[in-house]
Amino acid sequence: MLGKKMIRDIIKHKAQFISIFLMAFLGVFVFTGISSEYIGLEVNIDNYYEETNMADGWIYSYYLNDLFLEQVDLLGATTQMERQLVVDSVADFENDPEITLHFVENNTISKFYLLDGKPLDINDSDGVWLDKSFADAKGLKIGDRIRFECEGLTIDKEIKGLGYSPEYVYHSSPDSIMPDHSKIGFAYMSYKAFPENPVPYNVLNVKFDGSPDTYSKLVDYRLKGYYSTFVQQSDHPSVYQFSDEIAKHKMMADIFPVVFIIVSMLILLTSMTRIISHQRTQIGTLKAIGFKNITLALHYISYGFWLVLAGSILGLILGPMILPPIFYPSMIKAYDLPFWGPAGDMKFVFFVVLMTIFALAVSHSAVSSISNEKPSESIKPKVPKTSTSGFLEGLNIWKRLSFNFRWNYRDAKRNKLRSAMTIIGVMGCSALLIGAFGLYDGLDEVKDWEYNQINHYESKLIIDDNTSTSQINDAVGDVNGDKIMEESIEIESDNTKKLGSLLVLNGTDLITPADKDKNNIEIGNNEVSISQKMADMLNLGIGDTVNWHIMESDKWVNAKIDKIHADPISQGFIMSPYKLEELGLNYTPTSIITSEHVNKTYDCFKTTTTHDDIEKSWDEISQTMWLFIYILSFFACVLAIIVLYNLGLLSFTEIEREIATLKVLGFKSSYLRRLLLTQNLIFTTIGFILGIPLGLYILDIMWTSSGTSFYIIPSLTITNLLLSAAITFSLSILVNLMFSNKIRKLDMVESLKDSE
Repeated sequence: MLGKKMIRDIIKHKAQFISIFLMAFLGVFVFTGISSEYIGLEVNIDNYYEETNMADGWIYSYYLNDLFLEQVDLLGATTQMERQLVVDSVADFENDPEITLHFVENNTISKFYLLDGKPLDINDSDGVWLDKSFADAKGLKIGDRIRFECEGLTIDKEIKGLGYSPEYVYHSSPDSIMPDHSKIGFAYMSYKAFPENPVPYNVLNVKFDGSPDTYSKLVDYRLKGYYSTFVQQSDHPSVYQFSDEIAKHKMMADIFPVVFIIVSMLILLTSMTRIISHQRTQIGTLKAIGFKNITLALHYISYGFWLVLAGSILGLILGPMILPPIFYPSMIKAYDLPFWGPAGDMKFVFFVVLMTIFALAVSHSAVSSISNEKPSESIKPKVPKTSTSGFLEGLNIWKRLSFNFRWNYRDAKRNKLRSAMTIIGVMGCSALLIGAFGLYDGLDEVKDWEYNQINHYESKLIIDDNTSTSQINDAVGDVNGDKIMEESIEIESDNTKKLGSLLVLNGTDLITPADKDKNNIEIGNNEVSISQKMADMLNLGIGDTVNWHIMESDKWVNAKIDKIHADPISQGFIMSPYKLEELGLNYTPTSIITSEHVNKTYDCFKTTTTHDDIEKSWDEISQTMWLFIYILSFFACVLAIIVLYNLGLLSFTEIEREIATLKVLGFKSSYLRRLLLTQNLIFTTIGFILGIPLGLYILDIMWTSSGTSFYIIPSLTITNLLLSAAITFSLSILVNLMFSNKIRKLDMVESLKDSE
């Protein structure tokens, strides 16, 4: 009998219960969907690293002889090591693609992952195992021959296999952040394939026990002066780029559920409180005919339990099925993984259990006020709340206020929970919208700041390693350009090491450094400037001295920080050629930048990129962030519609008798609609104002999780505020208009007799 009653009640109040179901569904749907996607990425990358025996670290040195290996073995923590010769080459194609060649000693650490062909044979001196993405871009297949030019040597090999490498999950050229597999790639060969003997190994892949920081200190203590750089796995460009990508997705999974859980539980609380309040007579009658308090309590608790459980289970099923495939297409363009797919986790089940526990607790809170009452008390209508005069009502201005304002003020006082619920719902909606549009503004700001305000060149020509000074100077004059030097560096401060970039400007006005307020700054010939993000990570300021070196060199130098600049993408040092040479390092230009659009091909350059190419690359790499923006905006609107409609219906039901009384007294339907609209707009305004700092907080979390290379200060633009406000208030007004017909069609006689 109680089961039938529950079904009738749910049907009668279907709007509220559908809202509860949807909020529970959406919370679990988004959480499990995005979580299964990022957990799948973690599981897949971990399996990939394990299957290929990914190195724990890389020691770069030009002294990788047997004595050096003995010293590494004496560190005690090293469990496995393998030498490689890693060199840059140019493949014999029209666009001179840059291919990184790996001549491996035994292919046991960071192994080549075969997708097609035969396994890498360490005794095969004629075979090459090629990057499959590059092969696909160039139409290469097993059995084709490919030629590389490398340090004056010509290497011609037969393609024996195609595949991936764990060191190249993310692989981009220096002039682009989006991989262009027609321009870059990698290849693996046996050490026997190298034309010279002995092989001049320059990289030692190591596996070790203990923490990377401890191992780094051991390497520095034992091998200082005999190696240039030690890079731990987490600092490898491919590894940290993919880890940053996972962090973005994890952040999304953490933000959404909190909002939806809070709102769904509050909707459940308000709905159950109203239902129980309206069914006091029924509850008293059921008690009088013998139903126990515990039976009735379980009956009302089950309303929320079954709806939340059903919504959560449906979200648990559909989330991992629908959301991950939405993200994969944009990620596959940027990352090379042999397998993609979501993964489950026991925390999904725990999340569902937690949701149902919350539902039980909230429902019990709603029913506890009446479950212990005697039948003689429960059967009577609830005594209306006594209206007391507050501070505002005691002021002289109270009588001058409009009836509209006074009525809404007192209604809000009588129904504090409903009022608070409306405000919280609007807060969540506006915060998500502000976060979404803040991401949009941030992406545009990064793009404009980096590629228009800081960098003003139209074309960038990457200089080949073997280019002579005269060739460079001829090209500079031909394109009316300026030389710059860009290198990867390692910076150390207080035993903390960070990888960064070095930019050496030779008096060019095509790159204009700026501070964090985007004001141009001048970096003198004898000054060193560090980026704001790098300074923050290393806790450095002007006047501090840091130790650093170029990655390919073992020469460490000290530099005093004279200025701090800000760059949204590149973090490291900026200085002049004069300052670089003053520090004892050679100025070697790596690129030429020019304001001209260069179409001509030069033999002395690896590649040429234009401003349009760079912007296109940025747009492609930021596609995942655009998905976040769309999802945030969509669910923010869904949240607003569900919350405002549910609470509008709840408000109308609670004041139906008052509305009928006002109609009897002669108030027109149009005035009563304005009465409800006024209350809705007041609550929406309060919720929107409170949602602004919450939105900024969400935006700060999202940008913080974007990785160590990005620097952007979360900001709130007028456009963001106006657009978020327009959507929020439009939805509020739209939902309010949905109740217009209810006021016009209200049966005054039935409404006034309702509580008799």
